[in-house]
Amino acid sequence: MLDARYLRDNLDAVRTALGGRSAGWDFDRFASLDEERRRLIGEVESRQARRNEASRSIGELMKAGKRDEAEAAKSEVRAVNEEIETLDAQLAAIDADVREMLLTIPNVPDESVPVGTSEDDNVEVRRWGTPPAFDFEPKAHWDLGPELGVIDFERGVKLAKSRFIVLGRDGARLNRALINFMLDTHGARGYAEWAVPAMANADTLLGTGQLPKFEEDLFRTSEGLYLIPTAEVQLTNLHRDEVLEAETLPRQYCAYTPCFREEAGAAGRDTRGMIRVHQFDKVELVKFATPETSMDALEGMVTDAEFILQQLGLAYRTIVLCTGDMGFSAAKTYDIEVWLPSYDGYKEISSCSNCTDFQARRAGIKYRSPGEFKGSRLVHTLNGSGLAVGRTLVAVLENYQQADGSIVVPEVLRPYMGGQEVIR
Repeated sequence: MLDARYLRDNLDAVRTALGGRSAGWDFDRFASLDEERRRLIGEVESRQARRNEASRSIGELMKAGKRDEAEAAKSEVRAVNEEIETLDAQLAAIDADVREMLLTIPNVPDESVPVGTSEDDNVEVRRWGTPPAFDFEPKAHWDLGPELGVIDFERGVKLAKSRFIVLGRDGARLNRALINFMLDTHGARGYAEWAVPAMANADTLLGTGQLPKFEEDLFRTSEGLYLIPTAEVQLTNLHRDEVLEAETLPRQYCAYTPCFREEAGAAGRDTRGMIRVHQFDKVELVKFATPETSMDALEGMVTDAEFILQQLGLAYRTIVLCTGDMGFSAAKTYDIEVWLPSYDGYKEISSCSNCTDFQARRAGIKYRSPGEFKGSRLVHTLNGSGLAVGRTLVAVLENYQQADGSIVVPEVLRPYMGGQEVIR
């Protein structure tokens, strides 16, 4: 959530910076509400001054024996109190409208973010590894998986509905191996592991920005809880309404969870396979940092996510998203895209974002700031995939396939699969 005062003082600059990201957000209505709010505050303050003056005069009038004038002053105080109550109610209604508006405006892009309107304007910053060169016609995972008995799309539909999948035998083992490998690797690099609920309440989703704007993308239970779309929601809200100590920052957390998306992508896009599904596994990374260090923390998070792919020997590229392609809460985002032979190109496998103080303001996450800054300040929150497990499994199947249809297990995963070297 943006600071109302900052938005008021920089309305035109924010409008320009957001560009198409704020389509449908009514800047003129915000300005009108803010003007009315300030007018009402002035009215309240003037009446409070009148009330205070009348209240002070009552005692003096009583001492002077001027009872009639004192009673008139009391009547004036009561009348002014009623006027203040009416104005306060109007002010509260406007404050509620302003807060509702603030909950739906996206974060302002960092100055370092390239300006653009779509993914075509994203900027590649580096590549690692070389895509495999096959001396046979490689298969897509939606063919490889069923042939090996490790992915079952039909039973996923039977058990749930389309865009749910079943992993069987070595597919399930490979999935679990990837999860454990990712958690162990990130733990060794300084991330504290958490196990969190797969459901969240509305306040939790409000804190990270999924509510109220993106409720249609969420699975909701009859009790008003939501299946989480990412562990970012839970890890970030661990410190909702808390004040952290400056010396404990930065904090680095990770968690494995299943993730759920009611909206599994654009119609007609990635309909085959398990790239866009309603339920998927993910290892999530979250950081809490000071404003001065958060951009460096973002670079470190991207490095940590890339390290997983390097250990797996999977070719990838890293891009910085343009202003028009970033998520709602992000001020700057890097996407890491892994090479998939079935697409003959790169596909997103991780997205790492610095949300600056956008989520912290919504969730009330602060830290006690030493030195020149007295009192408390909002932390900066960061999140990233480290990695999307299902897409990593797909990348392993497709990049490590052999001519006979078998899959070579990457060396770093073999200890997690009892030494198994090949999936047949």
